[in-house]
Amino acid sequence: MALDEGKRKGRKRRHRRIRKRIVGSVERPRLSVFKSARHIYAQIVDDERGRTLAAASTLSSEIKENDRKGNKTATSKLVGELLAVKALAASVHQVVFDRGGYKFHGRVKALAAGVREKGLKF
Repeated sequence: MALDEGKRKGRKRRHRRIRKRIVGSVERPRLSVFKSARHIYAQIVDDERGRTLAAASTLSSEIKENDRKGNKTATSKLVGELLAVKALAASVHQVVFDRGGYKFHGRVKALAAGVREKGLKF
């Protein structure tokens, strides 16, 4: 348990450090990522107005229907693709990537690849 608490505190510390520099604007909103042991969540946020412009997660009905038996990394890529489609529909073409204090590998990297494949730039 103490090890898990240390990991959580380290991630929060890294995320605070990252958020000092990364701010979403109207022109380039922030793509924020959160992952748990089972799910991954991503949303595009305009920090100036305090509004969520688009959101997707493994709990989204579109993902649940399409991905019954895929692994978590492949599902993360689907979440990224879905988020990009929703963002482009909301006329967002460029974002600032906020990895949430997580390392850029595995599920976070797969989500970013899915977003980039569908045409969102960061």
